[in-house]
Amino acid sequence: MNGNTASARENESGPEFIDGLRALAVHLATSGGEVARRMLAELDGQGPGAQTKSSVTDPVTVIDTAVEEHLRRGIAAARPGDGVLGEEAGETRGTGGGTRVRWVVDPVDGTVNLLYGIPFTAVSVAAEVDGVVVVGAVHNIVTHETWTAARDRGATLRAPERDVVPLGVSDCVDLSLALVGTGFSYDASVRSEQGAVVAALLPRVRDIRRCGSAALDLCMLATGRLDAYFERCLKPWDHAAGALIAAEAGAIVTTSDDDAVPTVAAGPGVSEAFRQALRECGAL
Repeated sequence: MNGNTASARENESGPEFIDGLRALAVHLATSGGEVARRMLAELDGQGPGAQTKSSVTDPVTVIDTAVEEHLRRGIAAARPGDGVLGEEAGETRGTGGGTRVRWVVDPVDGTVNLLYGIPFTAVSVAAEVDGVVVVGAVHNIVTHETWTAARDRGATLRAPERDVVPLGVSDCVDLSLALVGTGFSYDASVRSEQGAVVAALLPRVRDIRRCGSAALDLCMLATGRLDAYFERCLKPWDHAAGALIAAEAGAIVTTSDDDAVPTVAAGPGVSEAFRQALRECGAL
């Protein structure tokens, strides 16, 4: 390793560097939300122009593609040469002379909610260094809430007209009192399997919520609005930012990109009992 490479690696691991990535992630997520809101207003009454993606129940809208293009332009302007992995346009490898940074973006997590006017839809932006997520930001397009985190630096929430607050998971210690979040695949056969797991799990917990955005579910966990969460068939852009935010708020998180294995996250008070229940219900 020559001196220039060693210096670059040191510069891409220090606190100022991480703070810069975090600030950029927040800017990208919130400005992406602005693009989505502006387009929604322009398309009011016309519908957002949905097409299908992985199945007939999995839509992609003109808003998804426009927001991802906005995010990619913002990354290229601020950090030319970084890699980008996005839900709609796939992966663009870094060209910045050995850059170690890759951005993982979901322009609209909760597209079905967006189509139906349900206020649970978000822009999710994360940055990895050497394959490890180090910063993340999730911005609710409708409520304007913004969650953010940096590895080993904690997680925060900024709501409109409120101070930024540090986040911490709930103190729930009894699984029977735990409110659990989950989600379902667009594939009908997989949904059938997931439904059987939910049916077996439901009597063991307080209740189950299916809100329609993995990124926001993980942020709900970080904020204490859920006590535990699990979901199969997630991709990196679904969980990259939200999982870091949940972990930095104190959750025990295991992410998975294997469609057969769920991402699992819970507060420490119920984590082991929750994972055992998932094993007994056939989810793990």
